Order: sequence, then structure tokens, then C-alpha cells
Amino acid sequence: MDILIWIGAGISLLGVAGLMACVLIATKARRAGLSDDELRAKLKSVVALNMAALMVSAIGLMCVVIGIMLG
Repeated sequence: MDILIWIGAGISLLGVAGLMACVLIATKARRAGLSDDELRAKLKSVVALNMAALMVSAIGLMCVVIGIMLG
């Protein structure tokens, strides 16, 4: 079950990379000096990416836990 742990860790790292991308996109949008409506629209798209990254990370962590329990 070691392979399941490593696969889960890799998936979790992809999720964390997605979360970091969300932070970078939001920071760049704030520094761009957009109007309130433009900033709100940009951040709405970041929320969708954020939720997807959290889901991917959670799935990876589930794989790690299952691998540990079965191993």
C-alpha cells in the first residue's frame, strides 16, 4: 500500500499548488487596481478554482489515510 500513500501525497501536492495559484491570482488582481466590480468578478473565478484545489487536496489526503490504514 506504499504506492497508494505516494500517489495520495502527489495528489495532495497538486491541490496545494492549486491553492498557491489562487493566492497569486488574487494578489495580482488586488495589485492591478481594478474597480470593485472587476475585482469582484475576478475573485469569483478564483473561488471556483480554490474549491477545486481544496477538493483535489482532500482526495489526496484520503488516499494517504486509506493507504496507511491498509498498510
